[in-house]
Amino acid sequence: MKSSKPVEQRRQQIVAWVKKQGQSQVEDLAVRFATSEVTIRKDLAALSQQGLLIRQFGGAVPVPATASHSGTAQLSINEANVNHAISPAINAIGKCAASLIKPGSKLVIDCGSTTASVLPHLAQVDDLVVMTNTLSTANYLTQSEKEPTVLMVGGTWDTQSQSFQGAMAEQLVSAYSFDIAFIGAAGIDVNRGTTTFNELIGVTRAMAAAAGKVVVLASSKKLTHKMPNLELSWKSISVLITDEGISDEDKLNIENQGVTVIVAVPAGE
Repeated sequence: MKSSKPVEQRRQQIVAWVKKQGQSQVEDLAVRFATSEVTIRKDLAALSQQGLLIRQFGGAVPVPATASHSGTAQLSINEANVNHAISPAINAIGKCAASLIKPGSKLVIDCGSTTASVLPHLAQVDDLVVMTNTLSTANYLTQSEKEPTVLMVGGTWDTQSQSFQGAMAEQLVSAYSFDIAFIGAAGIDVNRGTTTFNELIGVTRAMAAAAGKVVVLASSKKLTHKMPNLELSWKSISVLITDEGISDEDKLNIENQGVTVIVAVPAGE
C-alpha cells in the first residue's frame, strides 16, 4: 500500500492527529493515512527524534505540555507503555558511543538502559548490522527510520536482566564477529573491571570475545557500586564512556590499565 501524501505533509498530519486523539496505535494510523504499518513506524521514529511526539510500544502519544517546547522527547525503550525520558548525561553517553561507529559496521548490543542510549543515534549511520539479546532493543531497531539488519539472540529469557541468556545464546553470539560490542555495567571496580551481582555473565563475555572493540557505557555512579562478580576485566575492554562525575584519579587509574576513557558532556555545557 503506498501513501498518497508527501512524507512531510503526512508526518505533520500524524502529529496533529496524535495531539488530538492522545494515544494512537500504529495499525490505526496506517489505516487513517492510507499507508503501511512499516511506513508509519518510520514516521513515528523520525517524529520522536524531532521531539514532536513520544513513541511507545505499538504506537505513540503526544509530548506532554511541559516538554513540548524542549525538543528533547525521547523514544521509550521499554517494551511496556511507560514514558521514559533519557537524562541528558546518559543521552550524551549514547551519542558519544554512536560517534565511534562507521557505516557498514557490525555491532552487538548487550542489555541495559545505558547501552540502549545509543539506539536513537544509530539513525545517523547507514548499513548497520546489529545483534542484540534484548527484545526492546530489537523492537526499536526494526521500527527505526534507517532500519539496520537485526540479528536476535535466542536462549532462555532472564527476567532480572530482561534479556536472553544461557548456553544457546552464548553459542550464537560466538558464531559471529563484530566490529564493536556495546556493553553496560552494573558496577565498576577501578582495579578489576565491570562487576555484577548477576551470575549470568556468559553472554556478555561472549559478546566481548567476538568483537574487535569492546565499549562499556556506564554512568559514573557505577564506580560506587561494589559487586562480587567480575564480568569483564579491564584487559577485555577497549573504551569506557562515562559522564563528568568520574574523578580525575579514577579516570587515570583506569587509563593506566590500557583503557581509553571518554567523558561524555551533554550538549550546551
